[in-house]
Amino acid sequence: MILPLLLLLGVSADSFSLPSVSTTTTASNVWSAVETGPADNILGIAQAFRACRDARKVNVCVGAYRDADGNPWVLPSVQRAEELLLQDNKEYLPIEGDKDYVDKALLFAYGNDFELDRLAGVQTLSGTGACRIGGEFLARFWPKQKTIYVPTPTWGNHWKIFEECGLQTAPYRYYSRQTNGLDLDGMLADINDAPDGSIILLHACAHNPTGCDPSMAQWALIADALEAKKHVAFFDSAYQGFASGDAERDAAALRYVVGRGLPVLLAQSFAKNFGLYGERCGTLSIVCKDAKEKERLLSQLRLVIRPMYSSPPRHGSSIVKTVLSDSQLTSQYYEECAQMAKRIQNMRTKLVQKLSEVGSTHDWSHVSEQIGMFAFTGMSKGMCDVLTDEHAIYLTKDGRISLAGLNDNNLEYVAKAIHAVTDGKSIAE
Repeated sequence: MILPLLLLLGVSADSFSLPSVSTTTTASNVWSAVETGPADNILGIAQAFRACRDARKVNVCVGAYRDADGNPWVLPSVQRAEELLLQDNKEYLPIEGDKDYVDKALLFAYGNDFELDRLAGVQTLSGTGACRIGGEFLARFWPKQKTIYVPTPTWGNHWKIFEECGLQTAPYRYYSRQTNGLDLDGMLADINDAPDGSIILLHACAHNPTGCDPSMAQWALIADALEAKKHVAFFDSAYQGFASGDAERDAAALRYVVGRGLPVLLAQSFAKNFGLYGERCGTLSIVCKDAKEKERLLSQLRLVIRPMYSSPPRHGSSIVKTVLSDSQLTSQYYEECAQMAKRIQNMRTKLVQKLSEVGSTHDWSHVSEQIGMFAFTGMSKGMCDVLTDEHAIYLTKDGRISLAGLNDNNLEYVAKAIHAVTDGKSIAE
């Protein structure tokens, strides 16, 4: 294309030469020093599952709901909301998102009688985005310790998110693999040992990956420690309604700590409980003293968001807003969410029963007592490797099983495989 253009311009081809190719910087070698990054601990396993050709394969890795036939399920209330949105426009949302959506989402979390003038809330890219926005805000404005204490174990992305925000990260004890239960004493000791004014990350319900939640009596002791040490509580709520089937019950810990008057941030996601995994809708909120403080904090949250992604997408948030604004759809949604939770709990019960039926002599009562999407089995990394390599069962290496991936067609196969890799071996460290 270059030579014909030159001829048209009257430039002789003989007088023109292409630039010489540099041996130091060209398009072919400028990125040659960039190494291949490691696969994500969870999404990489899902990718390996998709590539597997074994007909027996089972995916109990990724935390996404599946119905009794192993298929994704779009909630009928969500489908109806989408029908109502067919004539909706596609204009930009404000930096902070759709105010009506944010208000509905926050009342869903904090309770219908909570004063919205005391909540600085913004729409976010699901819970991940909420954690990132909250972490950025704390890194800039929390006047005390810039260290966030993270439960061990926790969702693996928590560590990376908060480190990217510029916060220091440190662990606190949460779950005991010796007892396969909550390590309340260790948790309280670490909260008390943290410097005054630290940031404490808490799972609002259905702790990921363990499914082990404190009782309300234990939450009272946790709140006592937070108050005594002047810490700020950063709640991550990804399973409200999905955990127990009752959204009010699943919000009890958050509401209790807020009711105690402690400083609180909340990262909220609608991926699991509304089945809106790919829509990326959530909120980040900060409990404020009054309306004036709310506006000040909102102004700074806008400044965090604007250079990051400018404004959020509107489709998923419009679905949630539509459902929570219509009393009939809201009632229908609550029934559907309870239906998902019931199926998960049914699979939890059946898995423990089936393990006994296939000959396992281990005490699996800790799995029965857990709540939410996951079963934290106690299996070691080596056991998980054998499950994947020899049985084509794909799960995270910490022994977490997504109960959503189980159904009556694969339950016995999975139970037999678990029995095969755990028989005669300890499931408690």
